[in-house]
Amino acid sequence: MAESSPDIAVIGAGVIGCAVAWELARRGARVQLIDCRDVALGATQASAGVLAPYIEGHDKAPLLELSIRGLALYDGFIDRLRRDGHGPAHYYRTGTLETAADGDGAAALERHAGLLASRGVDAEFLDARAVREAEPHLAPETAGGLLVRTHGFVNAPELTFALWEAAAERGVHTRRSCQVTRIDRDGSGVRLDTGEGVVKARQVVLAAGSWSGRIAAGEGPAVPVRPVRGQLLYLEWKGAPLRRVVWGPSCYLVPWTDGSLLVGATVEDAGFDERATASGVHDLLGAACALVPQGWQAGFAGVRVGLRPATADELPIVGRSARLEGLVYATGHYRNGILLAPLTATLVADLVLEGRTAPELEQMNPARFGAL
Repeated sequence: MAESSPDIAVIGAGVIGCAVAWELARRGARVQLIDCRDVALGATQASAGVLAPYIEGHDKAPLLELSIRGLALYDGFIDRLRRDGHGPAHYYRTGTLETAADGDGAAALERHAGLLASRGVDAEFLDARAVREAEPHLAPETAGGLLVRTHGFVNAPELTFALWEAAAERGVHTRRSCQVTRIDRDGSGVRLDTGEGVVKARQVVLAAGSWSGRIAAGEGPAVPVRPVRGQLLYLEWKGAPLRRVVWGPSCYLVPWTDGSLLVGATVEDAGFDERATASGVHDLLGAACALVPQGWQAGFAGVRVGLRPATADELPIVGRSARLEGLVYATGHYRNGILLAPLTATLVADLVLEGRTAPELEQMNPARFGAL
């Protein structure tokens, strides 16, 4: 088959790969996007798109710092995408309400609210009465809540397709259903062996999520990323919607303007098994309706399953390969791919096109797992 020779090949058409491809193309690079399936069919399809570092990260440094940086970039990221004519319609900064089911949980949230306030975060602890006023659908026994007004959410599949469409308009060519099996040096560039022939490029960005570890790169071990299954429910809500993202001890709820309510998400070590399970649906429904009893009246619209790419320390792997010149990793984002997409795209484009190494890359350096 004929070979193709883009400046940069990006492997993976999830939110990270599409964000990287768009940012590279926006800066003038010739880019080819390659995926073994189609756009947004990995972890992205089962993401609720919550943008909430002060819940997901809490005090887990350096993930918290990276997540805060990701959120700070989001408004500008969406604005640039919309100027390209492809911004997502559903992007909201309406805040999150993290709830406690008992007094101990409420006390913990009150302490966390004080810590956030001392850092200048727009956050407030709500007692049992105030939390019910903030969200009337909550169960009567809800003991308290933490309102973080700077948080929000985005429609993750919609965002990913917007990034892909904007990238395509800037000349990015996409190869779907194209399995990359191996990455090697080839003269002054990089060679990708695929089921459809050879792709040659000056550099390659490996952003294949959970499938990154199945692609051989030079000699040595594969990148240490494992799949963690997440199931996400879609409910048809009746009546007045929830006012914002609601987070409980065992699930979170994301209200969309079309009446859908997303309930997420399981965390399961199930390998590459992408089946929805009766136990996953049962547990999420029970947790959601314990948090918001009116959920029992909702229609059941379906369940989506995604495989999140996890690393041993739950931090992404972003940066240059030490053993294969021309290879850059952008994988392992686990549950924070949507939140960290703007930051990852900027860091990778700076590195690949300008040779600039930002301080954040030290925290995500592939070298922490050996000579990758």
